Amino acid sequence: MTGRILGALVVALCAASLHPAAAASDPQDCKGSKDPALFTRMPGFYISTYEELEFNRVEFAVGPDKTEAVEGRHYYLDYYAKDGSKAPSGLQITRNYANAAKAIGGKTVYEYEDGGTRYAILKVTRDDAEAWAQVQAADNGMYQVTIIEKRLMSQDVAANADSLSGSIKDTGRAAVYGIYFDTGKAELKPESGPALVEIARMLEKDAGLKLYVVGHTDTVGAFEYNVRLSQARATAVVGALVERHKIASSRLTPFGAGPTAPVASNASEPGRAKNRRVELVQQ
Repeated sequence: MTGRILGALVVALCAASLHPAAAASDPQDCKGSKDPALFTRMPGFYISTYEELEFNRVEFAVGPDKTEAVEGRHYYLDYYAKDGSKAPSGLQITRNYANAAKAIGGKTVYEYEDGGTRYAILKVTRDDAEAWAQVQAADNGMYQVTIIEKRLMSQDVAANADSLSGSIKDTGRAAVYGIYFDTGKAELKPESGPALVEIARMLEKDAGLKLYVVGHTDTVGAFEYNVRLSQARATAVVGALVERHKIASSRLTPFGAGPTAPVASNASEPGRAKNRRVELVQQ
């Protein structure tokens, strides 16, 4: 799915003033940034931060204490009000985006407020394509937009037993991103099956290999909580390898590193996604 399938929406200060127009741009926009095809910006704002990933996974809130994982092309943008412009309220911003999505058949999946910040989770389905968006806004002259254009990943590099083994031989460790958990939980999701199969295959090929299975988190939440969660998740991975794939428990040691070893900045969702991982470290 591409942005061309969904088409462009114009977001104005008043939903009634939506009208076709080219995507906005501003000299103050950070280098290389652009409005995503799904939405243009609120008038009087410029792009402060822009990140685009070919493929990523985001957990969108769909209800109280409930999330849904969506995978595909990922956009993240920070918008700031320009000097001298009158900033709209957070509610005005989220409602504009919600009304713009509704104008082409989309819907608001969930809307809530937390600590004075408004959140709107939106979903647009059109021509068998699907996009999810989170708009996060407060009454402070800035807002953030996260978009996932949902599609299957182009599997250019297979995370198979041989590539895992090669990474461990070269660097002493291998990051595994194909292991999934629900937010705040340590139960392995069914989608983790293929990655576990490849880890088991690697261990079967090298009978002398022993590993630390290390859980990593982002910095969202209390430090002690994240350490406990990462330990529980590492233990779950070890348990699955031992019980399902008959790997000797003496070859695997779980360890929870929490947020102490990031591989990217935790200031944005793409960075946080990279930090939520399991690593295999040679003993």
